[in-house]
Amino acid sequence: MKFRPCIDLHQGKVKQIVGETLQPDDSKVVENFVSEHTPAYYAGMYKDDGLTGGHVIMLGGGNEEAAAEALRAYPGGLQIGGGINAGNAQQYIDLGASHVIVTSYIFQDGKLNWDNLEAVAAIVGPQRLVIDLSCKEKDGKYYVVTNQWRTFSDFEVNREGIARLEPYCAELLIHAVDVEGKREGVQERLAASLAEWTTIPTTYAGGARSLDDLAKFRDITGGRLDITIGSALDIFGGQLSYRDVLAYCRSI
Repeated sequence: MKFRPCIDLHQGKVKQIVGETLQPDDSKVVENFVSEHTPAYYAGMYKDDGLTGGHVIMLGGGNEEAAAEALRAYPGGLQIGGGINAGNAQQYIDLGASHVIVTSYIFQDGKLNWDNLEAVAAIVGPQRLVIDLSCKEKDGKYYVVTNQWRTFSDFEVNREGIARLEPYCAELLIHAVDVEGKREGVQERLAASLAEWTTIPTTYAGGARSLDDLAKFRDITGGRLDITIGSALDIFGGQLSYRDVLAYCRSI
């Protein structure tokens, strides 16, 4: 179990927001934290701490230069997501991203678009592609959600669905949308299921808020999943010590 750091970008700034509140016009976005520091500041900190596989996520347009700043500050150490497609994926690899993360580009009109998935995988190679399965619970099952997490697709996140996607990518990133940014604890059933279903490196995001949550997450997943934490960390205005998280994850 590794800790994966994050740099979430909104309107060109490092922020932590409640993902479900993101709107095209930004009129109802709930901001948990707006940093006074630059993307390069966080990228440099993660580099100094030897953290790899962190996620730079562009939440909407206008974040391209901020993302490029982070990638230049830590070449080869960060992944990039948000608006990635076959037309710009290689550009971000050239800027220094270790991987590109795709979600809305491959999930369109409520369905998985295999042509788009194959196109972006052909450009950067499966070894540099991460598929983001942001999902919400409905009727006891988990489905990928798109359109800024407002639209349910027909793609169920389960053992069979994951098995179909794994040959196309190096990693999976799973946002538990129901708890993302809310600091309400890990979605335990989803995390436990993912530990059983996935066979490639997989990172869980959503709800972790304490060292007790991390210990519980490790127990229910058998240490098979990595985890990312955002709003709960003190570096993003929360109460959970970033340094304590690093120490805990390095001790297990």
